[in-house]
Amino acid sequence: QLQLVESGGGLVQPGGSLRLSCAASGFTYYAIGWFRQAPGKEREGVSCISSGGGSTNYADSVKGRFTISRDYAANTVYLQMNSLKPEDTADYYCAAGPCYGLGYGGMSYWGKGTLVTVSS
Repeated sequence: QLQLVESGGGLVQPGGSLRLSCAASGFTYYAIGWFRQAPGKEREGVSCISSGGGSTNYADSVKGRFTISRDYAANTVYLQMNSLKPEDTADYYCAAGPCYGLGYGGMSYWGKGTLVTVSS
């Protein structure tokens, strides 16, 4: 059973930065995606990185501001979030599975999430 644990969320002012981490065991052969869900809204895909790390994908709303990466030695996937906006406020989840299209329906394993709040 693959377990995913997110960390790094918190309160940040608009224009600020956060780095989210997704720690896991045995995820070497899974693509990993970041998803988010704001209050009253549907969950949406934010970014995905392939199992080999050579391919990434981003939602249009975060392109140029967010960067996904993975560290195989640390078994961790990161989401560096810069120039944060109030509309980025949401619970952020990482998940393992086929995510290149940023759809969440086919993901096999999920973390419990970490809250990001962007507010002055």
